Amino acid sequence: MQVRDIFWGRSARNVRLVVAARAVRTFGYGCTSVLLAGMLAEDGDAPWQIGLLLAAASAGSVASSLLLGLFADRWGRRRALVACGCLMAAAGVVFALSESFIALAAAAFVGTISPSTNDNTPFSGVEQSILAQSCEPSQHTRVFTVYNVTALVAGALGGLAAAILGLQHLVSAGDAAFALYAVLAAGTVTLFFRLSPEAEARAYPAPDTGTVGRPAARAPWRVPANIRRLAGLFAVDAFAGGLAVQTVLAWWFAHRYGATTAQLGLVFFAANLLPALAQLTAPLLAARRGLLAAMLVPHFASNLILACIPFAPSLGGAVALLLIRQALSKIDVPARQAFTAAVVDPEDRTAAASMTSIARSVAVSVSPLVATALLTGALAAIGAPLLLGAALAIGYDITVWRSYRSTPLGETA
Repeated sequence: MQVRDIFWGRSARNVRLVVAARAVRTFGYGCTSVLLAGMLAEDGDAPWQIGLLLAAASAGSVASSLLLGLFADRWGRRRALVACGCLMAAAGVVFALSESFIALAAAAFVGTISPSTNDNTPFSGVEQSILAQSCEPSQHTRVFTVYNVTALVAGALGGLAAAILGLQHLVSAGDAAFALYAVLAAGTVTLFFRLSPEAEARAYPAPDTGTVGRPAARAPWRVPANIRRLAGLFAVDAFAGGLAVQTVLAWWFAHRYGATTAQLGLVFFAANLLPALAQLTAPLLAARRGLLAAMLVPHFASNLILACIPFAPSLGGAVALLLIRQALSKIDVPARQAFTAAVVDPEDRTAAASMTSIARSVAVSVSPLVATALLTGALAAIGAPLLLGAALAIGYDITVWRSYRSTPLGETA
């Protein structure tokens, strides 16, 4: 299958619609996440209230992802995505018009309000299942690469849109951003309505009888053991990554090397741009070395480099190591999504994508608390969060390699 057939062939409609919906949605996240805290502060909300609201948004996303992971294939994938899009639009309207903290917290819980461009939302698990069954396994990595890179670019453009909204003085920039967010959510609903019936879960032969049954014939709350194992492994990886998130790195660079705000701004602009460009190499690496190698080798190398950053003698050396690490750190994302689709049964893909996303979301929400506890005294001086994060991530790489090196994954590109 050629690249043009994946996105422009007769059967590629659902792929185009899902990629477009993710891009539109992430543009909205990129715009509102920049302005959200400032808007709430202007409304008179205390820092603890802002934190509580973000926690409500995270909890709502986890709950919605769990529901869709377990039941979307039974309810209908298109119906589930449309419902989530409508809730997202309603949340945008509430945030644009209301200053009531209770109303905002409720809207954040049900409406997938995101404090970043990371799409750990109920949409992603269902979308990944649709993409996985819309093309041959040999093209999964390529499709997931486009799905992720397009979203990264859209999120960056959303940040630029936030800057433009900040220049106008007709209405509050935050209110304007969330009004736009509601319109974008309505756009995703329109895209989801256009999904063809081929997006729905297919019927597969029953394991014992060979007869074709209804999708997700097993009890939806009985998550298979292989999915639970994947979720646990991915949670370790996400926890490790959360120990070296941008906020932690920025604080450590400032205190260890005396980096200024202007320097940090330039560093992290480059650090956020490089992963999007580097991810484009994932299909080539998967085609040449196999899916497991494409997932683990760049990830392993990036964490070896992360472990070296605390030993850099100067800011310039540390920044160089960080940029190399960033360039390698996200190559594994499309390969990981393709890997998840490959190691579970087709009827379990929605549950697998959703459960692993939930596990990563919960883990990454906890690790910054650990990181800040390690940024004290001598532990801060040696870069303890970076070293611990690198060690855990390398342990994850070794465990996944030993667990799945003999598992047939098929040819991928």
